[in-house]
Amino acid sequence: MDKRHRQRDMALIVQKYGGTSVGSVERIQAVAQRVIQTVQAGNSLVVVVSAMGKTTDGLVKLAHEISPTPDRREMDMLLSTGEQVSIALLSMALQAMGQPAISMTGAQVGIVTEAEHTRARILSIETERMERHLQEGRVVVVAGFQGISSQSDLEITTLGRGGSDTSAVALAAALRADCCEIYTDVPGILTTDPRIVPEAQLMDEITSDEMLELASLGAKVLHPRAVEIARNYGVTLVVRSSWTDDPGTKVISPIPQPRPLQGLEIAHPIDAVEFDLDQAKVAMLRVPDRPGIAARLFGEIATQDLDVDLIIQSIHEGNSNDIAFTVTKNSLNRAEAVASAIAPALRSPVNPMADEAEVMVDRRMAKVSIVGAGMIGRPGVAAQMFSTLAEAGVNIEMISTSEVQVSCAIDEEDCDRAIAALCQAFNVNQSPAKSGSGKHRWAEEGPNVPPVRGAALDLKQARLAIRHVPDRPGLAAKIFSLLASHNISVDMIIQSQRCRLVNGVATRDIAFTVSANDADEAQAILQAAVPELGYGEIMVDRSIAKVSIVGTGMVGKPGVAARMFEALAKEKINIQMIATSEIKVSCLVAEAEGVRSLQIVHAAFELAGNDRIVVPA
Repeated sequence: MDKRHRQRDMALIVQKYGGTSVGSVERIQAVAQRVIQTVQAGNSLVVVVSAMGKTTDGLVKLAHEISPTPDRREMDMLLSTGEQVSIALLSMALQAMGQPAISMTGAQVGIVTEAEHTRARILSIETERMERHLQEGRVVVVAGFQGISSQSDLEITTLGRGGSDTSAVALAAALRADCCEIYTDVPGILTTDPRIVPEAQLMDEITSDEMLELASLGAKVLHPRAVEIARNYGVTLVVRSSWTDDPGTKVISPIPQPRPLQGLEIAHPIDAVEFDLDQAKVAMLRVPDRPGIAARLFGEIATQDLDVDLIIQSIHEGNSNDIAFTVTKNSLNRAEAVASAIAPALRSPVNPMADEAEVMVDRRMAKVSIVGAGMIGRPGVAAQMFSTLAEAGVNIEMISTSEVQVSCAIDEEDCDRAIAALCQAFNVNQSPAKSGSGKHRWAEEGPNVPPVRGAALDLKQARLAIRHVPDRPGLAAKIFSLLASHNISVDMIIQSQRCRLVNGVATRDIAFTVSANDADEAQAILQAAVPELGYGEIMVDRSIAKVSIVGTGMVGKPGVAARMFEALAKEKINIQMIATSEIKVSCLVAEAEGVRSLQIVHAAFELAGNDRIVVPA
């Protein structure tokens, strides 16, 4: 057999090394030795590296010493040089050790991107040149984080945050590699941030959907864009330590639907439209805003072995909450009985003459969802869903958002119309139903699947509340489309269950979270739209933290959310907002309680291990 055929019969591995892994000559030589070991084990190898150590930070500092607002094109020219240094040095180190190698920039390996400087997405990768070098026995050392806008104008672009991870997984997808290994400072994916919880435990494996939901987990060892590509193209992804030979964490993706490599990062953000007709809603209005209420309600529901799907809690003027949740239709009577039994005991201790909590039910609900990893970082996707439903005359009762799914609770009668409109809007041919008794696509087999895989804390969000939004189809869609048009991504969205008459018009409050960096711009955009859209005051709260639990094992297991609420209530931590998806429960708490909340929740689900993980500075 000749060399060319023998080479391609080998396993093809893509390895990525971050800046600290190549931060000095000694570390570059250590990486070269690891690369050679992988080749000697019988593999072909593409290696993607970041700029050395703090090189990128230093280049950014230089740019801002020259200009407070440097041109984005020139920033790409500047920042792309960092990776060129590290790829050339690693290639030299490999050659010095007797391993044939060649370094290549993003342009040279054919990574073609959008013409969007500093935040480009990958459109395609021309693999012929890489394939040729691999067949000739070379290790191909590629500059991560960069590409070119087209093969004609040769404009250098960079991919923005997580760009080297994104480069590596995209190369693995384009080359149909057997595996993509991401080498980092920590031994793999951990149950939470080890800088906050030193007892954080290493996971052997995690699903790509869980990983996407835990985008803010740990030392941010894996960027969501990279996980999105792995999920969409079925790339086997492993996160490992640069300093040990431990196996690390495997990120497991479902068998993907066939999709073209053209438009790699932008094509077809939605995989499916799903629906569930077996839904009923229970809402408790005017619940006092104090610790323990949600824990008591959902604790009682869990003792009845009732599985709750969506949960939302929003806060109102006067410091009372609405809590709404959905259950299967045959569980509604028992869920209503629990809520009705608790309601009389929830009078405010400050104002005992206040109205007691009121319980409302709706037996004719359905849930429609759009599903796909491609919605990450694309604020227009959720807004398009809301607009599509509004144009179809479908009113949204509840909204649940996550990194991989947006769900809306609607009237059962509107379900067929909603599905048809969403399938057309997102160019999806099939809309698989999730029957009430059927097995959910996330439900995992086996008794050892943990209900919660990990916990995460986000201290970089702000909450906006829009008071007195007129209650008519399409207004929420206009609000979120307006924000999306300014590239502002929205995370948690809560629409109040209570209507209030303002000047004879029925209104609701809408609260949502955005990145703290976007809060002022979002408020200004919404304020400017008041004359057109007719809502009231827009309030911003920056002193919040979001603590979340994630796990595919919580599907079909009653009581997981209640356990989280109870753990926080025992420590007198008040929950300001609640939002859930099938595999995630998120609570907003006061910023000052954020770190403690994460520690409490991590302990409540017994996620701690015996070994302490130390993250290098």
